[in-house]
Amino acid sequence: MAKLLTNVKQLSDNGSLTTVEILMEDGLIQAMGLSLPREGVEVIDGKGYFVSPGFVDVHVHLREPGGEAKETIATGTKAAARGGYTTVCAMPNTTPTPDSVDVLEDIQKRIQHTAHIRVLPYASITERLAGEHLTEMNALKQAGAFAFSDDGVGVQSADQMFQAMKEAAAIDMPIVAHCEENSLVYHGVMHEGYVNKTLNLPGIPSVSESVQIARDVLLAEAAGCHYHVCHVSTKESVRVIRDAKRAGIRVTAEVTPHHLLTNETSVTEDHGNFKMNPPLRASEDQQALIEGLKDGTIDFIATDHAPHTEEEKARSMKEAPFGIVGFETAFALLYTHFVQTGTFSLKQLVDWLTVKPAQSFNLPYGQVEVGKSADVTLIDLEKRHTIQKNEFVSKGKNTPFHGWEVTSKPIMTMVSGHIVYEEETR
Repeated sequence: MAKLLTNVKQLSDNGSLTTVEILMEDGLIQAMGLSLPREGVEVIDGKGYFVSPGFVDVHVHLREPGGEAKETIATGTKAAARGGYTTVCAMPNTTPTPDSVDVLEDIQKRIQHTAHIRVLPYASITERLAGEHLTEMNALKQAGAFAFSDDGVGVQSADQMFQAMKEAAAIDMPIVAHCEENSLVYHGVMHEGYVNKTLNLPGIPSVSESVQIARDVLLAEAAGCHYHVCHVSTKESVRVIRDAKRAGIRVTAEVTPHHLLTNETSVTEDHGNFKMNPPLRASEDQQALIEGLKDGTIDFIATDHAPHTEEEKARSMKEAPFGIVGFETAFALLYTHFVQTGTFSLKQLVDWLTVKPAQSFNLPYGQVEVGKSADVTLIDLEKRHTIQKNEFVSKGKNTPFHGWEVTSKPIMTMVSGHIVYEEETR
């Protein structure tokens, strides 16, 4: 049955909010305007909320198969829907790894049966993420792989990465890279700065990230490959990516909310909830990320949603796994700390969460327009609340943002015209 979303506010070209109605049927937006016909349709009162394209996140961890104690496809996508996301791309560091058609098809069946939103699965660059033998990329593409990544580990061999890029370029597929030179990590657990010394914790130098990006952009240029850099965290990395783009190299990049919002000074104690990879860097790195996003060096924002059990994250940073959750906090944190302060406009933030990631990977999502997929998120821009990890739908409660006061909250999320999340108090 067709649905008519009434009394919602959309962003106009000049940044103002104007009232609109949206007619959705057969998974698509059929019409937009005012006083649209109401006969034979289900009318949904948007109560004056802001309507955004459904958020698109190309960097998430759903943990299934193999890590169901941390998250499942069902719980992860329900959490994503609660955060306003309608399309997510699941990284391949699962057990088993989607390094073969059989495993990838099994994951797709799990997605089909249990996902609450659209999930596009990655395949790995190398078998078992071991960095030794390349996967059969063309077969994996034909089986529905979104892109190729060994996320969680950097591909250490330049030759291996070069060969992967040439194969990916030949079949017009992206290489998506976690950039980390293992010989420069030194068993670190947080940024190598001054806070790690006060906490007596081993540090991860910034150069461990930037040196691999510098290697890879030149390899991508030689291979003619679309190369995407995950979770950029250092000022040197921003500089390398900016120079590569100026040189005409086909490189895109993302930044996470936590690297935009915080820096090493936010790490106030030796607790696993502050442990993430890449780590929270120095304040000058944080500022470089903000500027890089604003000037287009960094293309969009991705959460790197990485759930773990509470038992794992309650340990010292020396023992806890890397990662924090992000689906259910991203928009409110970014809106509160950047849009309300005037650092970003609402249009910029929405674009970085929707159309920009979609455009970077040629996905047909991220826009509220006639003929496009009916993926929309209704947001109460005035709702004030406190982030409470125990209210998360995600199995992962591992966040450093517990107790933060924020403004704005996704109220309803729709995928292909179907309601997949609705705030109970609406």
